Amino acid sequence: MLATRGATPKPYLLPFLPSMSISSTSPSSSPARPRGGGGGGGGRRPKKKVYHRERELDHAVDLQKKPYLLLRLRSLILSSSASSMSRPLLLRDLEKEVGFVQKWTFLSLIQRHPSVFKVSGGGGGGGPIAVRLTEKAARISDEEALARALMEPILVRNLRKLLMMSMDCRIPLEKIELIAPELGLPPTFKTCLIPGYPQFFSVQNIQGVEYLCLESWDSSLAITTREEKLDLETIPVDAKKSFSKDGNFLGPFAFKLKFPAGFRPNKKYIEEVLKWQKMAFPSPYLNARQFEPATPQARKRAVAVLHELLSLTMEKRLTSDKLDAFHNEYKLPCKLLLCLVKNHGIFYITNKGARSTVFLKEAYDGHNLLDKCPLLKFYDRFVSLIGRPCFDAKLRRIRGFEAFFKITAKRLIRVGKDNAEINGRL
Repeated sequence: MLATRGATPKPYLLPFLPSMSISSTSPSSSPARPRGGGGGGGGRRPKKKVYHRERELDHAVDLQKKPYLLLRLRSLILSSSASSMSRPLLLRDLEKEVGFVQKWTFLSLIQRHPSVFKVSGGGGGGGPIAVRLTEKAARISDEEALARALMEPILVRNLRKLLMMSMDCRIPLEKIELIAPELGLPPTFKTCLIPGYPQFFSVQNIQGVEYLCLESWDSSLAITTREEKLDLETIPVDAKKSFSKDGNFLGPFAFKLKFPAGFRPNKKYIEEVLKWQKMAFPSPYLNARQFEPATPQARKRAVAVLHELLSLTMEKRLTSDKLDAFHNEYKLPCKLLLCLVKNHGIFYITNKGARSTVFLKEAYDGHNLLDKCPLLKFYDRFVSLIGRPCFDAKLRRIRGFEAFFKITAKRLIRVGKDNAEINGRL
């Protein structure tokens, strides 16, 4: 589903795991016979274990490069010390912010999109060269305040869930800052957001380290995103015992699986997956110290913790180094990348970009994120100024239904006319 049909995606080895054999397409295949010196049978080399590429998710990383530059330039213009109406950014200040080399990338962006950026100064008129947003871009940019207001209850809820899931209900503030852009937190969240909710958060200095601490526990929040999507009451009794050939199972402890194109699991592999899907495990919101990490239930719980962490981000993805930064707070597996690779029906690791990125696969339809928060919708609206179309999965489904009903209505009208002509002839 995530790869275009017609050409099977080629598998590749992860460059950041050079000494590791990863994710065989036939997990239960018999081992190769040793290459003995006697006899004429010889032996076969074992199949190289590969990690299948998800081209659509790789493409999702590439598609974010230009919007990232556009939004960063916008934030630099807005943060410049100028009047709120014109918001100019001097080019010499741009070089101070991004460096001499990166400056030329932004200058090229400004030149290619005059509908978003307006350049003034320089030439015979004198004065420093400055760039500002056009009137249309400034109007859309002002909508960020509304998006931020809509995001605030979502951010408060997600921060509480992150703290509740940690072992001591506290996380170093610098680690929250590390993933603040992925969570959608504003740059001033330490002075604007956290002090506004003293009933939920507090900042404490423990042994010279500032921690964001949870002030009150809410059992209604101790439900994972995976559990929220479950609706077992609507599942027929017979369907609860069934599973599809792709390993998906309707049950209270099951995960949504999306294996890559080109992955061909055999019967034994599917049976093992079904057994794993049925296995009960402790909630990610229970303290990890209560469980022995080597047990199968604890290992499945670690998968659920990773699933929940990615679900709490805006784009349902994190770079692997940022994910690994929370190893102590959530007692993540020692071999984190190996855990992610083994569960390649749930997660996908791409080596596109400067750092490897971990995706939650069920959150994507191809390279498009299915559910977007208000801030992402605002970003899409601003990026659409350069001709990038906005993707709304819900709107696309509605339009699909409307098109279906229009076609059906036309067919019914045509059939009615044909019947009337036949009856008239009779």
